[in-house]
This record gives sequence, structure tokens and C-alpha cells, in this order.
Amino acid sequence: MSNEEFARRIGALKPVLFRVCRTQLARPADREDAVQEAILRAWERLDTLREPRYFETWLIRILINECHNVQRRGKRLVLAEVPPEPEPPREDRSRELTDALAALDEGMRLCVELHYIEGYSVKEVSAMLGIGESAVKLRLHRGRKKLRALLSEEVFGE
Repeated sequence: MSNEEFARRIGALKPVLFRVCRTQLARPADREDAVQEAILRAWERLDTLREPRYFETWLIRILINECHNVQRRGKRLVLAEVPPEPEPPREDRSRELTDALAALDEGMRLCVELHYIEGYSVKEVSAMLGIGESAVKLRLHRGRKKLRALLSEEVFGE
């Protein structure tokens, strides 16, 4: 893969990378660090990519690993209390869905985000997360069920 091709594909994937990061990292600065580090690692290890057609899957796997690294580093740091950055205004329904997604555990949230929001197939999600396709399907099923319950609670006050 040429330098130009790498840069073009990274540019096209940046929005996806940041959305995937949002499922794991709350702070925007952490998300930016994870994306930058993942791109750097991908560039340094480009020779390990066996099939260029799997570039997206490969890069997202690197990103997920980097998000875990950021989470581990964050646990070792003792931070002063900093007020959270305000999120841009959204429609109320969109906010409810975002909050419901945040309530899912990480495994379910990643599967739901990658499959339903980013549009990857079950097989691709399986490769990205390093788990079997049946595990992805189970997490999707449980994630849908939990989202349905959470959203019906918010809408109907149950």
C-alpha cells in the first residue's frame, strides 16, 4: 500500500475511528490520543497487513487495543476533578439512545456500535473483536434486548 493510499484510507475512516472510540473512552482528549496512536501503530506495522482489503478491520482492531491501553493508563493516574466537556446539543431522542448505549457493557456496546451504527457484518465484527461469530450474535441479541428495555423505561417511565 502506498503512502497516498494509506493517507486516503485513513482520512476516510477517521469519523468511524472516533465513533468507535466514543464507545470506550469518555474524554475527547483520550479519544484523540487513541486514534492518533492507532494510526501511528498501523503505519509502523503496515507490512504485517496480509490483505489490503481487510485494512478497515485491521485498523479498528488496533484502535480497540489502543483504547484498552488508554483505559489502563488512566487507571494508574490520579486526576484532579475536572468538569466534563459539554457535548454538542442533540435531539432529545438521540440523547436517549446515546445514554442507553452508554449503559451497555463494553462488549455489547462495541458489537452494537460496529454492526448497527457502522454497518460492519457479523463476520467483520468477529474479526475486529477477536471473538466468534456466535458470540457477536449473542451480544447483539442481548444488546438489542437491553436497549429495548432501557428505551421503553425512558419513554414510558416504567
